[in-house]
Amino acid sequence: MFEALTEKLQNVFRRLGSHGTISERDLDEALREVRMALLEADVHFRVVRDFVQRVREKALGAQILASLTPMQQVIDIVNQELIELLGGAQPHFQLQRSKEPPTVVMLVGLKGSGKTTTAAKLGLQLRRGGDRPLLVAADPQRVAAAEQLEALGKQLNLSVYSSDGGTRPLQICERALKEAKRLGAGTVIVDTMGYVQTDQESLAELTELRRRLSPAEVLMVADAMTGQEAVRAAEAFNKAVGLTGLILTKLDGDARGGAALSIRTVTGVPIKFVGVGEKADALEPFHPDRFASRILGMGDMLTLIEKAKDTITREEMETLEARVRRGSITLEDFLAQFQRVRKMGSLSQLLGMVPGLSKVASRMEGLDEVYLSRAEAIVYSMTVKERRHPDIIDGSRRRRIARGSGTTPTDVNRLLKQYREAKKLMQTMASGRGPRIPPGLRLPQ
Repeated sequence: MFEALTEKLQNVFRRLGSHGTISERDLDEALREVRMALLEADVHFRVVRDFVQRVREKALGAQILASLTPMQQVIDIVNQELIELLGGAQPHFQLQRSKEPPTVVMLVGLKGSGKTTTAAKLGLQLRRGGDRPLLVAADPQRVAAAEQLEALGKQLNLSVYSSDGGTRPLQICERALKEAKRLGAGTVIVDTMGYVQTDQESLAELTELRRRLSPAEVLMVADAMTGQEAVRAAEAFNKAVGLTGLILTKLDGDARGGAALSIRTVTGVPIKFVGVGEKADALEPFHPDRFASRILGMGDMLTLIEKAKDTITREEMETLEARVRRGSITLEDFLAQFQRVRKMGSLSQLLGMVPGLSKVASRMEGLDEVYLSRAEAIVYSMTVKERRHPDIIDGSRRRRIARGSGTTPTDVNRLLKQYREAKKLMQTMASGRGPRIPPGLRLPQ
């Protein structure tokens, strides 16, 4: 989402670094560019004004003008201020719990913000954490709202409570709470009605629902691509029902993303989760420090490592390392790694988490899924012998594989070349002669 902002900020820092020493005039000129970059990213103007002012005061107070590493100090100050802007050093994604189960979590938001999908994603995350959630379809006015939630529940093995159209949301929720106690559910996730406008009259029913249910969490689901509209809506919902947290969706989109940098400061409500894709597991706990690092193009290796741990077991990694050391890695292993990457997310997102690869990530956007699908088709069109001994693939075999996979012999050649290069790189790393893989990525604990 922040490719344009990241590139502009990196250009500012690059020019500062070229000065060697930095004068107050250089600093003010750089901060003017930072201000423009943030405004163009649709960050609220008051947030931008205060942010730039704090950075300037801290930069001058730290005496960076006389420092031997002024550019690095400026980057550090900007990074720290971004972290504060996004919620501080400590994340807030842990949900508050009721003294007696079930814990009620209300999801509120505008129509089209992704509330129903987010309810299912949150339910999946809780189930994987050992909870037993119950999803509640409490929007009888939207056509097929209950059916959508039921379909998602069936797909993800989550319990769903719904009622026939015409029943009031409060009645649905009261019956759902009884069902939750019968099932022994630990958490009830209420998918409330979506709103077109956020005036007091429209929100009256939601306010009453909040009063009667006494939820432990009231989370607003906001579409980050709507910019300042999401910020204004969050203010209105917070005033009406008292939000306890925010979930930003569509952070994998191509909008300017200013809502993510404005919404917490303007509302005073912490961001708890972010949606980074359409897949059921594409809901991430929000870490302000990691998010700030991504914006500055410094990557996010901790999230990448966590994704790797969720996708590949220690035993699988040890087996792969042993095969690499023996030089027996095959195209089947190569394909298995592709498939693990697909489970972790899109290539563009993963590359964006690696320091220094944000530009590469932006160029991969929209191409990675096509590439991985083509690679799978090519390998599956090979015989078992060809996958395990790629050196036997000659011209006629390439043509046959290309026909079977709907690709060209050039595509087959390209995949084989990438396989050989990857194999060589992994063997070099395993021998200790090349760049070392970070321990967290090599062997998940």
